[in-house]
Amino acid sequence: MHKLPDFSAVIFDMDGLVLDTETTYVAAWQQAAGAMGYEFPEAFCLSMSGLHSEVVEQRLMAFCGADFDLKTFARLSTDYWHHYVNTHGINTKKGFRQLLDLIAGQGIPYCLATNSPMLNAYQCLESAGIRDVFSTIVTRDHVRQGKPSPEIFLKAAALLNVPIGRCLVVEDSHAGIEAASRAGAFSVLIPSILPVDPHTRELCGVMMNDLAQLADVINGFIPVAAPIGPQGNS
Repeated sequence: MHKLPDFSAVIFDMDGLVLDTETTYVAAWQQAAGAMGYEFPEAFCLSMSGLHSEVVEQRLMAFCGADFDLKTFARLSTDYWHHYVNTHGINTKKGFRQLLDLIAGQGIPYCLATNSPMLNAYQCLESAGIRDVFSTIVTRDHVRQGKPSPEIFLKAAALLNVPIGRCLVVEDSHAGIEAASRAGAFSVLIPSILPVDPHTRELCGVMMNDLAQLADVINGFIPVAAPIGPQGNS
């Protein structure tokens, strides 16, 4: 049985971990692609979860061809995304508020570290009604390289004034888990996409079903078997 190590701070990813943004992005991307005469399978959209914009653009070009109009796609997908979010809002993921209340109640510092641009991150948090929850936010605009570079997490730890080795990084994507591993942090993988890449499972410190389970573990309710997850493997 594996337990969480002692930790002094928690660093949260945003997309797919705190917020259920994958649903909103997939809807907007598929609408924009359709308007341009392309068809984006849901699996293709989800495969870019956690990646920063440069890599996303490269994958779009590889999938659609060299003549794909990135600027038009960006404009259309942004417009569709705003319409979707204004209509449906953005939900927080299961267990987030439970976990937040727990660590805040214990006086554990925490922050958000995301590959999203700053403006987009603030819009997402506002749409979910949690804009004021995070006093410290590190975005793609604050670093030279996004995940899987460790820079975002190292900066987050510095802002929290906690050594990265004492930080618990909670992530849902391979890029985030790789970044946490390279930074030297203990990582908790809560996958938003299944099946989980075996390499991602190997890199993470432990895998859990959702943030509610993590809250229970931190609170000492249940032991952790690693790795565990939605697939029911142990």
